[in-house]
Formats: sequence, C-alpha cells, structure tokens
Amino acid sequence: MDEPAAPLPHPLTGQQFTSPVPPGTGWPDDPADATTPVARSAADVARLARIDDLDALDARVSVCAACPRLVRWREDVARTKRASYAGEPYWGRPIAGWGAPRPGVLVMGLAPAANGGNRTGRIFTGDRSGDWLFASLHRIGLASGPTSTHAGDGQRLLGARMLAAVRCAPPDNRPTTAERDTCAPWANREVELVVDSVRAVVCLGGFGWDAALRALRAVGFEIPRPKPRFGHGVEVSLSRGSQTLTLLGCYHPSQQNTFTGRLTEEMIDAVLGRAAELGGSTG
Repeated sequence: MDEPAAPLPHPLTGQQFTSPVPPGTGWPDDPADATTPVARSAADVARLARIDDLDALDARVSVCAACPRLVRWREDVARTKRASYAGEPYWGRPIAGWGAPRPGVLVMGLAPAANGGNRTGRIFTGDRSGDWLFASLHRIGLASGPTSTHAGDGQRLLGARMLAAVRCAPPDNRPTTAERDTCAPWANREVELVVDSVRAVVCLGGFGWDAALRALRAVGFEIPRPKPRFGHGVEVSLSRGSQTLTLLGCYHPSQQNTFTGRLTEEMIDAVLGRAAELGGSTG
C-alpha cells in the first residue's frame, strides 16, 4: 500500500504533524491542498463557509486558523504528544464533519479531544468517549463496526453524520464564547447542506444541545421560546416549512458520566436507537 499524500502544512507554522505515517495504517488523503483558502479571522470563517460543496467545506475547515489560542493548543499537543501515543502521528488540525452526505441522523458534539480526535483525525475517535459512542452506534445499526481508531480505519456511519460545534481541541475542553462564535459558521453551513434529509439530531451534552439549537435556528428552523432545556432522553419537535425533525438530548459519554453510571449502555442505546428509528436508519 502506498503511503498517503503528504498533508498540507499548518497555515501558521508550516509544520506537518502527520507526515508520513507507516504504510498500512490507512491514513486518508488530506482533504485540503495548496489551493484551499485559509480562514485567519472570524470574518474569514463567515465568508469562506459560504460554499455549496460539502467536500470543499470540509477542506476549508481542516486548515482553519482563525482562533490563535486553539491553533497553539492543538499544535502544542501534537508536538509533545501523550506518552502512550508518542510513536503515533497526530493530525493536530481542525476536524471536519464526517459521515453520510445525506444523513437521516445528525450527532452533534462539543469539540475534538486533545489526544482523541486531535490525534486521530476523526471526531469522537481514539478515546473512551468515542469507544462508548461507536459501540452504541454499531449496536443500533448506525455504524459499520464497533470501534473507531483513526480516520482511515474503514469505519463507516450508516445513514448518519457527526460534527462538532467547535472544530479544534480546546484547552480543558472549554472553548471561549468568542471561539464558539467564530467557529459557528462552519457548523451552520454544514447543517444547512445536509439538513434536508435529517429527521433526528442527537445532542451530546448541554453544549451540543445549545449548539444544535443555534445552528438549526440559523438555517430557518423555528425554535420554541423559552428555549427547550437539555436533559437525557428529552425530545423536541422542530419545524421549517414542511420539514419536521426531532432534537434528542443524550448525556455526553464522558468518563465522568460512564464511570459513575450516570450514563449506561442501555441509556445511550435508547437515545441513539430512537434517532435511528426516526431517521429511517434502523438495522
């Protein structure tokens, strides 16, 4: 197997953190190339997100440099690496959405983890939260396999797509309000490009819930007032013209929630199974 194409250098540092990985690991080709425009400010993000091609949007997301604090953090983590991953390449760049281009189900999360998606190149991959999520997705028929280890492992989402509200790993898993708002046009445009087929949106945690409500409002869905409150298993019907979809709340599969039993396998399977039923993606 040939080695994958060399990834685009980081727009701020020029360093290639993912060059080149060992043959056989299946790392995918970089979605961007030397012609991909780089967002360096909130205004750039808003302008460059206005594109009609989903693949081109993913490419632009993957080289975004609009938030200096997040750029420094994701690249510092990719340079120093966690000791247990010292021999592995790190993606170290923003993470684009991933999955079916016409999904029945959307899964909305907060952001990549520093040594999870920031390392593997795929959201919710490479850490315990991802292990829980993909095991459940597979059990209820939305993923082709029970594990997700890196962006070229052959895993596929079936009738589903997942995205993060913030595309770079933030320090302490907490983006600032300004970083959240700067990144929002990427998510808003991605939702706009795929939402016609969507019948269910699963929100992982309160941040994912709020981000989904903001994105759906931005693309024309009517949001009740007062704003619906997040809770595990909560369902809210939203409409835009003749289209109706269901927003579903799910506790985030963090270690804090899964180790304490606040979120069990049965609980996450129930929410994702309900989403698959609504999205027409069961079995």
